[in-house]
Amino acid sequence: MFVRTASERDLETIKALLAETWHATYDAIYGAQRVDEITTEWHSLASLKARLTKPNSEFLVADDGKKIAGMAYAAATSDAKVVMLHQLYVRPANQRAGIGRMLLDEVEQCFPEARTLRLEVEQANAGAVAFYKANGFERVGDTDNCGTGQSGIPALIFEKVLG
Repeated sequence: MFVRTASERDLETIKALLAETWHATYDAIYGAQRVDEITTEWHSLASLKARLTKPNSEFLVADDGKKIAGMAYAAATSDAKVVMLHQLYVRPANQRAGIGRMLLDEVEQCFPEARTLRLEVEQANAGAVAFYKANGFERVGDTDNCGTGQSGIPALIFEKVLG
């Protein structure tokens, strides 16, 4: 398994990976219909394609040459010392194999000027919360609107000091 920059040819696979992972993780929390709505809006091909060219960002995939097992997307905030990890997802069948850690390591290396890595995580996603805590993140707050806009989805805010 290796980590590389995502390309436009990966987007359909990434979209499917996100839908699979979201359903496996969030159907029990939000229900399958709401997960369909969220993935349709947040993980559309247009949305994913826009991330490929966003300045000061990294869109990564974990690839074994045959399939993409995980993805991560992070972007610098208006403060270049703070990077927001917007997405880090690993297919359910590939979880607990070190892929999330590989993606996280690469994100950290892609922003050498950054001093803080921030993310939002659903409180009920115990696996993700444990993963981030085990990798040096600490809870610093919470939000009522995970992601962008007014999602109405509450989340915990975690940060990790870099460098």
